[in-house]
Amino acid sequence: METQEFIPVDVFCIHHKVETAFVVSLQEFGLIEIANINEADCIPVHQLSELEKLVRLHEDLQINLEGIDAVAHLLQHIKEMNKEMQVLKNRLSLYEDV
Repeated sequence: METQEFIPVDVFCIHHKVETAFVVSLQEFGLIEIANINEADCIPVHQLSELEKLVRLHEDLQINLEGIDAVAHLLQHIKEMNKEMQVLKNRLSLYEDV
């Protein structure tokens, strides 16, 4: 079983100067995961970059939670389309080489 590292939510919030309620709201929107470890809310380390991106959208661009949800959904959709396009390019290159 793989061990996973966690960062307490309150430590993240202090470091990034955001409210704990904001991070909890992101979890309620399904944008991040929060685990309860030893009775403390914690964020998996692998989600830190995503969470930091969402915080920047909120703080720097003044985007509300609904807007962040929409932007995150669109970015995920673009990522999936890029993967699909790469698969199709690879498939096409097989026929071009013939």
